[in-house]
Amino acid sequence: MSTSEVEESGGVAERATSDRAAKRNWFSRIVLFIQQVIAELKKVVTPTRKELINYTLVVIAFVVIMMALVWALDQVFSFITVFIFGTPLG
Repeated sequence: MSTSEVEESGGVAERATSDRAAKRNWFSRIVLFIQQVIAELKKVVTPTRKELINYTLVVIAFVVIMMALVWALDQVFSFITVFIFGTPLG
């Protein structure tokens, strides 16, 4: 991050602090909010294609593992229920 970006985002934050003390009208607060949103969006870094594929695979693997865990717990609780109460209904 360059020094101009740091100064720019720091300037918006300093204005927010000074604006709180001044209690500006609602229109200037909306403008300040939009400026802060733009300053934050400038900090966003989009992932590369390789990173995006990697993140997607990690999420899919996590979902599959959680599905397997829930299925296994369902099977265990089903077995315990049948063991305690007798034959299954279906």
